[in-house]
Amino acid sequence: MASVASDKHVGATPSLHRLYVIRFVFAAVWAVLLLVSGSDLTTGAKLLLFLYPAFDVAAAVVDARSVRAAGPVKGLYANMAVSALAAVGVAVASTSSIADVLRVWGAWAVVSGLIQLLVGVARRPMGGQWAMIVSGGISVLAGASFIRSASQNDPSLTALAGYATLGGIFFLVSAIRLSRAARKG
Repeated sequence: MASVASDKHVGATPSLHRLYVIRFVFAAVWAVLLLVSGSDLTTGAKLLLFLYPAFDVAAAVVDARSVRAAGPVKGLYANMAVSALAAVGVAVASTSSIADVLRVWGAWAVVSGLIQLLVGVARRPMGGQWAMIVSGGISVLAGASFIRSASQNDPSLTALAGYATLGGIFFLVSAIRLSRAARKG
């Protein structure tokens, strides 16, 4: 059951819709490029690994600007800080090993997933947020899985492509749900 968007949130809905669609496209393209780059920490793979959390920072900045009048943005500021730290952490870890990258990525997925879940709950009156809530919860579980997989004999980056793809799908679902909630409002 979709919730109806309030007047307070209607102005933010179109920009969030666009942002969510862009995040879906970015995640899908990023996942394909990571899979094509293989499981080695090549220069291209390192760049992709840095780019994903860096893009998350940029997306959170756009998100905060678009919804500032519609409600609190503290969670988005927290996400910006965590994702910026993750971008630096992944860049440093990628000079060492895939296992180290998975540990940093996993920690980032856990913390940013919790933030995403809380932001989604706070935005429920906007409509279209259940997918963000579920995605945040899945991110927490996936992050724990990445940390665990880092201790395996032959850790791989391929799970990160699946993580990005699933996250992108949740952004697309939220974009669709936001549009529907805005039409009903």
